[in-house]
Amino acid sequence: MIPAPLPNALLLLLCVAAAAWPWDTALAQGHEPLVALPRAEALDPGKVALGARLFADRRFARDNSLACASCHDLAKGGADTRPDSRTFSTATGSARHIFNTPTVYNVAYNYRQQWTGGARTLEELVDKVVASPLVFASSWDAVLAKLAADRALAAEFRRLYPNTGLTRDTAKDSLAMFQRSLVTPSRFDRYLQGDALAISGDERLGYERFKAYGCVGCHQGVNVGGNMLQRFGAMRDYFADKQQAGKTAGPGDEGRFRVTGQREDLHVFKVPSLRNVALTAPYFHDGSAATLEEAVDVMFRYQLGRSAPPQDKALIVQFLHSLTGEQFKTP
Repeated sequence: MIPAPLPNALLLLLCVAAAAWPWDTALAQGHEPLVALPRAEALDPGKVALGARLFADRRFARDNSLACASCHDLAKGGADTRPDSRTFSTATGSARHIFNTPTVYNVAYNYRQQWTGGARTLEELVDKVVASPLVFASSWDAVLAKLAADRALAAEFRRLYPNTGLTRDTAKDSLAMFQRSLVTPSRFDRYLQGDALAISGDERLGYERFKAYGCVGCHQGVNVGGNMLQRFGAMRDYFADKQQAGKTAGPGDEGRFRVTGQREDLHVFKVPSLRNVALTAPYFHDGSAATLEEAVDVMFRYQLGRSAPPQDKALIVQFLHSLTGEQFKTP
């Protein structure tokens, strides 16, 4: 059963409690709201490699125009970071998605997938994007026919899945296994594991501010988020302000309401993971924040309902940079 979003009053109480918690003492006792990434899961390397091939395969699209990798750039944080990314990803044909493309990294640690929490598993997510008119606009019959015509690919499926070969389920399994392999340990994970020098002094101060202001009320756990649903605009009406500013409301603004049809789910979204967040601009479901600094300002105003000195916000931004996976380092 999927947890309901927290009422505004309860969320405020949690934020206040998070701000009042003695985090320095908690750290000394080993109690942290964030959890280091666990040891990598043992995955079949052949199936992971096969899933990587499928992730880059344009034959999933009805018109062979795009692949998963077209919108999830693995070299740049796993999201859509093209120059026009403040407009949503282009789908099959002339369609355009209604949500800002989220990162594919560390998705194994999200309790639900998609901004709406509409997919319970990675396998279910594959089903949804194959059929979605906003992504591949295809069907499994069409996809499997094209993949089966590739003799080398079909042979690889027979080798790795000897009982069934290429099927809908084995294609989903290999794609999901590849995505589960996309785990990005960061310097901050080493810090949580006891390496006090893994992050800078300012990054540590930023983490302390992140906790003290109550950001951990929603962004906590192994994925620094990704484990609850929450209303965007818990402390102030984000969508009313958006319309007052002359910005057009989009169908994606409905949030989880698009899945359930329940009025209480209007403007409710899955809290995103903050891992690699420095690489995945623009931010939020609507791509409305162009920079990390702007995103932090929006969170203070609409989710925390409070202000902070610019230097504190700058420290929080520095902390967020420590969540970037170390494999993204450049020489």
